[in-house]
Amino acid sequence: MKVIGLTGSIGSGKSTVARMLAELGAEVVNADELARQARRELADEICRAFPDACSGGLPDDRKLAAVIFADPQARRRLEGIIHPRVRELIAGRVRRARRRGPGLLVVEAPLLFETGWDPGYDGVLVVTAPDEVRYRRVKKRSGLSRAEFYRRDAAQLPQHEKARRASWVIYNGGSTAELRAKVRRRFGEVSSEADA
Repeated sequence: MKVIGLTGSIGSGKSTVARMLAELGAEVVNADELARQARRELADEICRAFPDACSGGLPDDRKLAAVIFADPQARRRLEGIIHPRVRELIAGRVRRARRRGPGLLVVEAPLLFETGWDPGYDGVLVVTAPDEVRYRRVKKRSGLSRAEFYRRDAAQLPQHEKARRASWVIYNGGSTAELRAKVRRRFGEVSSEADA
């Protein structure tokens, strides 16, 4: 089993790439979904740390986002609560996948480089796109203002630095058909390397 990380900056299209890789036969683990699971499991601890960002004893995602993207120290405190559990969940998925044998496991993790944690990746695929394209995607998807988009983008490693650290890069500034062709090529490269 080959295990690769998949990342990219906000609005780059990493989730779209992950879906396309799954259609081609890769198993995909989504770190954001695991983070949501961890937030549910750790709701009491999160609400003790951020009482103003909770409603009815549960973290309110919008309120929590407003707090952590305005205050880097608050963001680090939240990450200190959630990330250990997410790492545990990912490590378990990686172990189970490796026991199953050949194939490709893709761990989609927006903060892959930022967290500095590596569960034994065989490489990292980074998705990039122009800033304006990324902003339009995010605005359409979640209605963030330009200021909110740039605040969230600034909370991550710069896109060019992610690309520099990558094993493979997919530029996602064109059409869906162009992206699909690029993903198919990368999948072929990664799969043939896994079989070598």
